[in-house]
Amino acid sequence: MANGVFALVNAVGAAAPRMVPALNRLSAAALGSRTYADRSHRVFCSPRRVRFVESEYAVPIDAVAPVLRELRAWYGRTRVPIQFPVEVRFVAGDDVWLSGAFGRETAYVAVHQYTGAAVGDSFDVFEQIVAEHDGRPHWGKQHTLGVERLRAVHPKMDAFLAVRDRLDPGRVLANPHLERVLGA
Repeated sequence: MANGVFALVNAVGAAAPRMVPALNRLSAAALGSRTYADRSHRVFCSPRRVRFVESEYAVPIDAVAPVLRELRAWYGRTRVPIQFPVEVRFVAGDDVWLSGAFGRETAYVAVHQYTGAAVGDSFDVFEQIVAEHDGRPHWGKQHTLGVERLRAVHPKMDAFLAVRDRLDPGRVLANPHLERVLGA
């Protein structure tokens, strides 16, 4: 039911953006919060039938509140319809070279848009906000950063690129996307 109703609600919101606040209230009432505990493969795996595009950035944990305040202020000024909740999750720092959490306690902030809705400049504004807070993009989600900006936010980027040069000098594992994010 959640997938089917949510898909319909998003299709209506995409066709009539002015209705999004009322639709969000309806969704919140119908799909309200729930609490449950179980094994991770049962809790975190669920069918996602409502299609969307997403951008997610890792920011230092101390930056999450300012990022959310700036994002909320922008949404408040522009009244851009938000059909999905902004998601925030927290992770411990790690030692994985190209991880968003490399060397720091991290909060991941994600924004979404229904695939049938106009994204407008919401993702661009989101990227501008997180850029001011040392944001690192999620590698599997939408972002516009190229290799030079990625070098600035990933301290071990050059070490990774040296390994790439050694293991794939002929760029067998290359494509236009990797050329943008890792260089030629």
